[in-house]
Amino acid sequence: MTNTAVEVRGLSKRFGRREAVTALDMSIPTGVVAGFIGPNGAGKTTTLRMLLGLIRPTAGTGTVLGLPLSDPAGYLPKVGALIESPAFHPALSGRRNLEVLACLGGHPRARVDEVLGRVGLADRGDDPYRAYSLGMKQRLGIAAALLGDPALLVLDEPTNGLDPLGIRDMRELLRGLAASGPTLLVSSHLLAELEQVCDWIVALDHGRRVYQGPAADLLATGRSAVMLRPEREADLSALAGLVADAGFETRLDAGRLQVTGEVHDAAVADLNRGAAAAGIGLVEITPIRASLEDRYESLVTTKES
Repeated sequence: MTNTAVEVRGLSKRFGRREAVTALDMSIPTGVVAGFIGPNGAGKTTTLRMLLGLIRPTAGTGTVLGLPLSDPAGYLPKVGALIESPAFHPALSGRRNLEVLACLGGHPRARVDEVLGRVGLADRGDDPYRAYSLGMKQRLGIAAALLGDPALLVLDEPTNGLDPLGIRDMRELLRGLAASGPTLLVSSHLLAELEQVCDWIVALDHGRRVYQGPAADLLATGRSAVMLRPEREADLSALAGLVADAGFETRLDAGRLQVTGEVHDAAVADLNRGAAAAGIGLVEITPIRASLEDRYESLVTTKES
């Protein structure tokens, strides 16, 4: 078994005069939850459609599960996918819809109950599909994608249209799948959600890759900050002067001092010692790490400047 689930080089797709994906190089290791990030129109869905053999690339080569991108029939039996909204017969139950798909796909009927349980629909499988909430419909779509016990599961905007509770439930489902399932490739423009479940990131902007690698590495390079609150509010001005002398920018925030810059652990310790030496007692030192949204914005801004 290859150690790389997806590998593409120079992948491009043009629609008339518009280039949706441009010379994309992308590598996704096996066993990760890969977040495919970028705003709407960044080229995420077009790329996924090329990987799934739904549209042909204009240029480029690659492999999926070790098999050539030019032969999707070779690897698609081991790939599960949910692209856009799932489509099921509204009058049939969730279970019956899956049984039909299992029959058409040549999958054992026993897989139906297995995947219903895996997506948290075991007790709602006999309800008609038309009675399902949007979140349940998305879950049933993922259950259908799992019928073939895939080695790679591709999900395009699985939280699209969900309310906050549905988004939270989908997040927990993805975590569960990641713990005992296939390699996941999840595209979304909701970066705060992907930050909580992904350990690998591929970021696109206008069809071009702007980052690829471990999520932890991307977040670790972000601009950080720390909130400091002195025991006495009267010490805020003196604390701000001390921090400015150390070379950091400051901003007052509801009785606290926000310190920005490269505020690493050693710098925070130095600030704490300096405050103590100046007779300023600190009752709060709260690190604020860069979010995935912050880092994506930084990547795009750097690329454009």
